[in-house]
Amino acid sequence: PKPPRAAESPFAKYLWFDAEANFARFASQDSIRYWLDRTVEAGFNRIVVDVKPVEGDVLYKSGFMPELTDFRGTRVDRRWDYLQCFLDEAAARNLRVTVSTTIFPVGLVASRQGPAYRDPAFDGRTCTVYRPEGLLDIRDDRDAPIAFLNPAMPENQEWALRFVRELLTRYRFDAYALDYCRYPGAGADFSEFSRRDFEAFLGHAVERFPEDIFTYDKDGNRVPGKYYKPWWEYRAKVIRSFIARVREEIDRLQPGVELEYWAASWLHAIYANGQNWASPRSEFWREYLDSWASPEYGEAGFADLLDVFITGTYLERVRGADDPESVEFGLNRSLRDVQGDCTVYGSLYAKNHLDEFEDAVYLCLQKTKGVMVFDIVQVIKNGLWDDIRRGIDRAEREAASGSNEQIGNKLKNTIP
Repeated sequence: PKPPRAAESPFAKYLWFDAEANFARFASQDSIRYWLDRTVEAGFNRIVVDVKPVEGDVLYKSGFMPELTDFRGTRVDRRWDYLQCFLDEAAARNLRVTVSTTIFPVGLVASRQGPAYRDPAFDGRTCTVYRPEGLLDIRDDRDAPIAFLNPAMPENQEWALRFVRELLTRYRFDAYALDYCRYPGAGADFSEFSRRDFEAFLGHAVERFPEDIFTYDKDGNRVPGKYYKPWWEYRAKVIRSFIARVREEIDRLQPGVELEYWAASWLHAIYANGQNWASPRSEFWREYLDSWASPEYGEAGFADLLDVFITGTYLERVRGADDPESVEFGLNRSLRDVQGDCTVYGSLYAKNHLDEFEDAVYLCLQKTKGVMVFDIVQVIKNGLWDDIRRGIDRAEREAASGSNEQIGNKLKNTIP
């Protein structure tokens, strides 16, 4: 039988297909076809296919990166192209495809699995973590789930750009999403390279490093040093600079591909990761000049480099325009801070609002031009297919009604 085909819609409706959570589920092409059919039936018209999880290996045919074939007890002898299968089957269903890769993760710390643990070429390139007890390689930090490369190092950026170029050259898809394109957290990176790079940014030496950035009190809280604010500005500008390079590669190799970025909607709290997804024209950071923001922090905003920002409204409640823990607040704030530099879509963590998921989907489509649901495994486990369909149908009926009303008014105004 012919597969179902996604209908035309004024909204972008994404379902995310995480590589690690679905590694066993998508071990066969028949399973991929089955779940893509369910995706269309639920009202989605786009999918996000993760082809480089945080483990660091890939799920496409690469000329230089190993393919992930053994993960958490499941071994797959895949003699077919995972990504190309998704692309072909999605095309047959009229689904647009976003290809997603993590950028700087290269391994899982707990299991010590991934390129960072088997390839000596990554020695000296992973993040150095600053803990109250001292410095250590993130690969040996049991409090860190993921081993990250230092985003500032040119060789790490070149390595990431190499697989970006490879994907853009070998495959044809609709959009490319940057995932984990950031620092792992406030405690990394504090390597000697980052010290020298930060000193170049400042234009002078840092006398005590890392103490002049911050120290820890007896409870493990950060105590700002003399260069605390410029440090966060520097890191945010590292990430903006890298995203600009990705933008250039897309425009050069496959200009029709949209550049997308997912990040948490609580923008004020992710400065330590170097993630200023706002417009350079946004002034949200002025609220934080007394705590962590420098006067030049806004220059690091990168919304103007994107086509789409998918805001992670993974929050406790659905409604509440004045409630910082609501999806509604997160959507409103994201639209404000992006300043129209790119398109904004809302996104939902599927198991957050099991009793209100229909309304959460509807709200994202009412407020923005799209919705992304993370992840298909949560939709399956919690039986959310019908809730999603109802939320989509509600928003599309409302949009169609508004369009018909606008057409009627236009005709009425033109009748003599």
